[in-house]
Amino acid sequence: MNEWEWQLLEERTPAASVSIAGLEVRKGDLVRLEPRAGGDIFDLALAGQTAIVESIEQDYEGKFHLAVVLEEDPGRDLGVLRQPGHRFFFSLDEVQPLRGQTPVQHRPAAGPKILVAGIGNIFLGDDAFGSELARRLLREVWPEGVHVVDFGIRGFDLTFALLEGYEFVVLLDASARGGAPGTLYLVEPELPDAESAAVETHAMDPLRVLAVARSMGAEWKRVLLVACEPSPESIDPDGPGALGLSDAVFHAVEEAVGMVRRTVCEWILADSPKS
Repeated sequence: MNEWEWQLLEERTPAASVSIAGLEVRKGDLVRLEPRAGGDIFDLALAGQTAIVESIEQDYEGKFHLAVVLEEDPGRDLGVLRQPGHRFFFSLDEVQPLRGQTPVQHRPAAGPKILVAGIGNIFLGDDAFGSELARRLLREVWPEGVHVVDFGIRGFDLTFALLEGYEFVVLLDASARGGAPGTLYLVEPELPDAESAAVETHAMDPLRVLAVARSMGAEWKRVLLVACEPSPESIDPDGPGALGLSDAVFHAVEEAVGMVRRTVCEWILADSPKS
């Protein structure tokens, strides 16, 4: 079931509890994930993990499903806020209730706190590069403390995310720099003056967002931009718009996954204490 279908289901009133293996399971209870063999590969990767029940949802056929967040996920608060990549759905026969265990509520991250932020307008062709890359990265397994979020054009949300104490920020965005379409860049952006910045609730200028966040007290050690050269005709704001990336940018996404992973790993290694 895709994301928009789940959003429709979530408009229904969630159930207060369900019975699993003779035990009553409610929101906040712990369960062990036991996905069925042959199921979704991303669900199978979570087999054996302990999760916290975030809500109990009912599908069109009246069957119940648990929306859960991983107990060990430092970004589980994003799951509670229903951010993709931190919230997962399992049927009742794919979980085992756990009793006598208390969810870990405030376990600090073992490594540096890193934000990987996708930026882009999915209705403007190659401008969707950052969002598409973020969605691709959400399929990856990341070290504790690394949060990947697709912010789209929600500058307001990114501004306040930057106030959450990330020490390293990686922005993902399309950027016209004169290269051939699909060219990837790794650059350290220069922030504008905070005086010229303002919070944008329904738009996204990442440099302006960084300036506003800093003026509001956000601190970080470094910000890097993973950018991709778009096809000029696909990002014309006065044009007809388009869904989907150009071929050149589409093929650059997979290469960009490796670039982001290397960039994040290099920062974690540099941050690790030396023996």
